[in-house]
Amino acid sequence: MAQCVQSVQEFIQDSFVPMVAVLCSEDAEKITRKNNLNFSELLRPFCRLTSEGHMRDPNNQVQVVKNLRISVNNVVTRPSVPTSGVHSPAQRRLLSEVVSASQPAEGGVANFITAGDYDLNISATTPWFEAYRESFLQSMPASDHEFLNHYLACLLVVSSSEAVPVEQFLKLSQEQHKIQHNGEYTNPKWFIPNTLKYYVLLHDMSQGDEQRADSVYEDMKQRYGSQGCYLLKINSRTAAAGTDEQIPDPWSQYLNKSSLQTALLLNTVPSNPEAISVNSLDNTHPLQLETAIDMPGSLDSLRSVAAETKTTTVYTGVAAGTSHGACLTLNDHNRLRLFIQEFTFRGLLPHIEKNIRQLNDQLVSRKGLSRSLFSVTKKLFGGGKVPEKSIAELKNTSGLLYHPEAPELQIRKMADLCFLVQHYELAYSCYHMAKKDFLSDQAMLYAAGALEMAAVSAFLQGGAPRPYPAHYMDTAIQTYRDVCKNKVLAERCALFSAEVLKSQAKYSDAATLLIKMTSEDSDLCSALLLEQAAHCFINMRNPMVRKFAFHMILAGHRFSKAGQKRHALRCYCQAMQVYKGKGWSLAEDHINFTIGRQSFTLRQPENAVLAFRHILTNDSQQTATQQGAFLREYLYVYRVALPQLPLPCINSSATRVYFGHERRLAEGEKQAATHVSLDQEFDQDLAAVWQDLEEQVVAAANRGVVPSTFYPTQCCLNSQTDNLHFPLAVVEEPIIVEVVFRNPLKVPLVLSDLSLLWKFTLKDFSRPQPQDIMVGDAVTITNEKEAIAPRTVQKDGIITTEVIPEFFMSPEETRVARLKLLPRQTGQLTILGLVYNLASTSSTGDSTINSPSATAGTSVRGRQDLEIQGPRLNQSKEEKTSVSHGPDRRLDPTITPPMPLLEVFFLQFPTALLCGEIRKAYVEFCNVSHVPLCGLRVASTHPDFFTFGSSSLATPLTPLSPTSFENCSAYKTLATPPGATPGSVTAVTLVSAADFGSGGGGVFGTGGKRVAEMPLGEGTLTPGESTQLPLWLRGPDQEGVHEINFLFYYEGAEKGGKIRWGDHRVLRHTVFICASRSLSVRATACRSNTLPEEEGRNGSMLVFVDVENINTSEAGVREFHIAQVSSSSKQWRLHKCINPAENKAVPLPSPPKPSLPPFFPFPRFPSSISFPLPFLSAILSLTLLSSIVFPSPSSSPLLFFSSSPQIISSTTPCADFFFRRCQPSESWRPLIAVETQGRHSRSQGAGPGGGAEDITGVVRKCNEVDLDIIVLWKAFVVEDNKQVILEGQLHVALQTIGKEACSLRQKEEAQEMVLLKFKPELPPPMTRPSMEQLSHLIKTNLHYPESHSHSFVQKSLCMVPVILTLSNCSLAQVDAIIDLRHKTTSPESLEVHGSFTWLGQTQYKLQLRAQEVMRLPLRAGFLHAGVYNLGTPRVFAKLADQGAMCETSQQTATPALIIINST
Repeated sequence: MAQCVQSVQEFIQDSFVPMVAVLCSEDAEKITRKNNLNFSELLRPFCRLTSEGHMRDPNNQVQVVKNLRISVNNVVTRPSVPTSGVHSPAQRRLLSEVVSASQPAEGGVANFITAGDYDLNISATTPWFEAYRESFLQSMPASDHEFLNHYLACLLVVSSSEAVPVEQFLKLSQEQHKIQHNGEYTNPKWFIPNTLKYYVLLHDMSQGDEQRADSVYEDMKQRYGSQGCYLLKINSRTAAAGTDEQIPDPWSQYLNKSSLQTALLLNTVPSNPEAISVNSLDNTHPLQLETAIDMPGSLDSLRSVAAETKTTTVYTGVAAGTSHGACLTLNDHNRLRLFIQEFTFRGLLPHIEKNIRQLNDQLVSRKGLSRSLFSVTKKLFGGGKVPEKSIAELKNTSGLLYHPEAPELQIRKMADLCFLVQHYELAYSCYHMAKKDFLSDQAMLYAAGALEMAAVSAFLQGGAPRPYPAHYMDTAIQTYRDVCKNKVLAERCALFSAEVLKSQAKYSDAATLLIKMTSEDSDLCSALLLEQAAHCFINMRNPMVRKFAFHMILAGHRFSKAGQKRHALRCYCQAMQVYKGKGWSLAEDHINFTIGRQSFTLRQPENAVLAFRHILTNDSQQTATQQGAFLREYLYVYRVALPQLPLPCINSSATRVYFGHERRLAEGEKQAATHVSLDQEFDQDLAAVWQDLEEQVVAAANRGVVPSTFYPTQCCLNSQTDNLHFPLAVVEEPIIVEVVFRNPLKVPLVLSDLSLLWKFTLKDFSRPQPQDIMVGDAVTITNEKEAIAPRTVQKDGIITTEVIPEFFMSPEETRVARLKLLPRQTGQLTILGLVYNLASTSSTGDSTINSPSATAGTSVRGRQDLEIQGPRLNQSKEEKTSVSHGPDRRLDPTITPPMPLLEVFFLQFPTALLCGEIRKAYVEFCNVSHVPLCGLRVASTHPDFFTFGSSSLATPLTPLSPTSFENCSAYKTLATPPGATPGSVTAVTLVSAADFGSGGGGVFGTGGKRVAEMPLGEGTLTPGESTQLPLWLRGPDQEGVHEINFLFYYEGAEKGGKIRWGDHRVLRHTVFICASRSLSVRATACRSNTLPEEEGRNGSMLVFVDVENINTSEAGVREFHIAQVSSSSKQWRLHKCINPAENKAVPLPSPPKPSLPPFFPFPRFPSSISFPLPFLSAILSLTLLSSIVFPSPSSSPLLFFSSSPQIISSTTPCADFFFRRCQPSESWRPLIAVETQGRHSRSQGAGPGGGAEDITGVVRKCNEVDLDIIVLWKAFVVEDNKQVILEGQLHVALQTIGKEACSLRQKEEAQEMVLLKFKPELPPPMTRPSMEQLSHLIKTNLHYPESHSHSFVQKSLCMVPVILTLSNCSLAQVDAIIDLRHKTTSPESLEVHGSFTWLGQTQYKLQLRAQEVMRLPLRAGFLHAGVYNLGTPRVFAKLADQGAMCETSQQTATPALIIINST
């Protein structure tokens, strides 16, 4: 038998419990009705005692009562129901309803059993059998031959609000006495004449007077004794306040059972046509396969069944949603629990104990026995036994009745009392004694009852006093069934015995008993018993699998006759696991046939089709008549749907879905955007790049925030894309489904009239959709009926379905078919599968589609469903331990209202460029939809590759008609003002990086360089309109082939926001650019120790620029010219340009004399040229401080020098590419944060607040340089025997003094493999600045005359004034020590320069504030004429707040030579 929730002991104990009746006054009923309960229902959840009770037996031994439950019921005085031994119609309906309502739970516990070659999945529990068993025992009427279900006590309940409660108690007591002792009431039945009356005073705490209730209770205790009355207080709160606090409802699980039994007692259980036994006396054998002539379930029967509407109505008797106990609190629950405990321990158990003693005394006195039954047990049962007559020899004396006071019945009463209080040893003795008396009197009904309870008592005794007497049970069952003709009592006895045998692992005996109890009287009972017998066979030590399957088929047959179709289908499916594929063809045919019929009846056509298909496809051994019956059933089922065709095989997971029009081909010189097509292979890494681009452009369009409903656009869905969401398709735009077919046969196949099957739910997205819309309210349309007959009128007004007339497949060929749908209305589309005509050809492989024999074979029209399994879920623990898959919705698109559709064409777009080359192209935007578009933006993985210009600076747009780029400069030029000095700085312009972040000024934060907004005319592009914009391109700085991705973003003019992520669309384009070498620019910055006085006090720098031609004669380049050099910085300005053509050394203090030519002619590779550029500090320069004003945090002055004509490098495209050049293409994703923390943080740290940084940062800033050099060049190229001028620009970013920077981008080296470390590394130690860094804190400068004349004859000492300038290069206070005692000891130096002496103080200790410049006057003394080096002072410095740090020697100035002349 299957596993049960209760143990056998608990099941038997709960089947026989003390019965207590209830009589209530009207006022007491009103109090309990406030909680939608009567008094007996109010007590029912608390009737099981949680503590142990104690009582003494007649031998004065203490008996412990554990886990006792009592049954409390209202008194129902219905007419007596004769016990006919069979169930009444009402009882049959009740039991059928109970079984029908209990079905296997989905996902319930399964029992996997492996027996030999069988792997079976069997239900671990059978809750329908337990529900049947419980209802069966509760529905049994009270009998005269036993007293177990007779009432032992009666609760008299009166309200405390009664005027005279004592009078009400008296009335109820008289009523109970009348019911028990008046002959006109035969029901209910009472255990003993002196029934225990327990007086309960019910007090309503919300309305009654508590003091009066206490007073009445005190009077009751005086009248009835404290052991016979109780004051019960309930309703501590009102029903209105019941909703504030959530109180558990323990009554629901008991009320349904109570209502069913009440309806049974009143004979009002409604009948269920599906659950009533149909032709229960039908002698049809379960293995007989019916023919179309005589089978009751023939084709006509199947049609009638299919036409009926099956509804199962389970009578509960309780209104759905009714709350119970609304006026009760948890304290009231405890009071009810305490009341049951007090009544049982102080009233009921003492009453039972007293009656056991009285019955024992009466039996001893009447029988003349000894004082106690225990003393004569051995005498009575230890001697020789009287031989009993067999059942066959006994007469039918089941109608014999004893007087109520007969000694035999008194023994039975005493045995039942002992059994109810768990004194099973004494109960067994009494049952055994009563059994002998009944057998001697041939009272077989009484004897069978005594045998039954004696066996149960022997089993329930603690320890192991005696084995279970199974023969007692067998005798009792045979007596009930054969002699007494009472099938109900025999069934009860069999249920108890089977449970006991199962608990002792005697499954074979239990199965034999259950099978013996089956009969033709009740199909439902027989089905349940056969199913339990089958479970017994499978649970044996050596499972009997075939017996299990055979009895499950018998159970399914009886379930089917009883109207339990679902249980019948379940039994047949479990038995099918044994017979499938084992050669039992006839049995397998019968099971499949029955499963198909039952599945069709239960509205499960898929299971029915599968079962009937097995019948026809397997090698059948049925007769021709039976096969005809099978075929008729099969064809009838297939009438309602297209059959599933097995050929060709479809790889559903490889199905791809494309949304939108196919790409339009290029027109003339126009190159169309590549976008997405079915011909492209899916690349996961590239898809991630497109998604990141779309996130950036969506954030730019939504003020820097990506909406929470954002979902990346996917135009082509496959098995590798994210298909968890419903894709979006636009009305009037095609949906292309690519299906992969495979012909597994070695003969060709021809598919004709191939099209898609779909269903469509109309939805109007222009109106708001309610959240709680019912599925039935939506209109669902499908093309399945039209697909059956392809020549009929199709639903083209909803969705136009493309039909492929013929699709030929060669033997063992794999071929792809692309089918198209064109939605005409908005809604939800689901692509179900394909429908086609399948035909075989007579050709073996040389036939073609157009051959006459291609369609010569027999054609069958059918369908194949596209069933795509989603990705396996692997997030939670449950998903990892089980195999579960998520949804795949690539075939379930949502059809949205019309949206704009953009097409992009490129004109004069190059495929090869020099590194840094500037080229001009054109882009054409076309709106090919019927909806205007706006918000056109573009994002790219290489934002430094292109620009659309800056309209904020009034850059003149190029005319729309493009012309050849030959000899036309892409830069804007300006004539040099008259009188300008060649080589000097010609102009200073203040610009902002935000002005060049995107065309039209649309900028997304610091990442605006990646998202550019297109400058459309009026902001929109109307339907059918096209516009053309210029596009400047710049060759990548690194040679090689570069893949550059463009993402064009656009929106509808009216953003509805009614569909998720459906307010914008994107268009993709990918180009490949081959970059060749051009020039290499390297620059180095170093401090200048000399500075003209008029140029300010602090901050001069010399930049050395080295330009090299690294082109290897690619693309026909003849030579390069340097057209202009510009600079950009927030801290520095260009001072002068030193002519690179001069080879002689030029003293730094004097300004450059030669002029700078307009171009620097460079010979062919490998030649190079170098020239220095002096810079002055712009921040600390008093002369430029008022003119250097930054409009925004990202503004920088652009300074440039050149000859006529002048290139305006502060406009498009020069400035655009300059401000975009600091974003490397290889790491374009995280550069927003890098740029913000790099360039802008330096400009903010230049203020006084920079001293708060750590020591390393302070020292590092002394060497930082924020300077960019822009070199504009021209190249002369010969193409097709004519010369073409190419233009370009290179950028060099100087960051640190003394560190060389290059315009070429270095290739990233492959990272070395790092060993995996499991222990966390220790944090790196605090880095301290190096000695090299600390030696640049202070810059020194000496100011003195170049020569001095002195008459040493007149005065032997020549004193020359010298000014030592100390400049604090850091942003913190610095302590400095100047030591003048240092002298040159090198002999070579003495020979050249000579020795001199510093006069006055020889050591100074000074403190310089951040960026402070201090002048220290000194005097040098000379004794004779000569050349001297004044650069001997030594300067030591340290940060002022670093007390533990020693002073570091600062870098000395270059030799400062002075000439002393003697006059």
